[in-house]
Amino acid sequence: MSTQPSKIQPPPETLAVPLRFASHNFAAHCYNTIGCQVIYNGRYQQEDGADQVAPPPPSPKYRKELWDSVEIDIHNFPPPAEVRWKSLDGVQHEAKVDMAAIFKDKLIWHKVPKSDMADFFSGPVAGDPSIFLEVNDHTINVYTKMFIPTRTEQIPGNKDSNFRNDLFLVWTHAY
Repeated sequence: MSTQPSKIQPPPETLAVPLRFASHNFAAHCYNTIGCQVIYNGRYQQEDGADQVAPPPPSPKYRKELWDSVEIDIHNFPPPAEVRWKSLDGVQHEAKVDMAAIFKDKLIWHKVPKSDMADFFSGPVAGDPSIFLEVNDHTINVYTKMFIPTRTEQIPGNKDSNFRNDLFLVWTHAY
């Protein structure tokens, strides 16, 4: 078990234009682990067999290319995620990862200046932010991302690129 370490500071744009959330989406991913299990919101988000070895990440850009939320519209906040796994050296680990503590300010992390935010339905965001818990050998990382429509194309010349969906590391701990 471990205590909850300090989180990473959000980008300046997040603090300049504070957007808040009341519910979120969630997914858990395990790499380079043995028997990885993650329980969050009362259910297994990841449930590998006791001796099942999770492979390494499939590509260098796996987080941006492959990650999507599995469980949607989770009201803030269920009890901490319970994580149990063995690192590849065979050491057993257990941790409780408290999303309520990590996201105590309920801020949506983003890098969009207010002048570039486009209104979308009832405000500048589209839906709920996604939270990802990653277990990789001895380390647990928590990431977040949010689809935020923009007034300008993010890829010049691509009329379908008027949004940001940046992935941010918000918390990390090595065991």
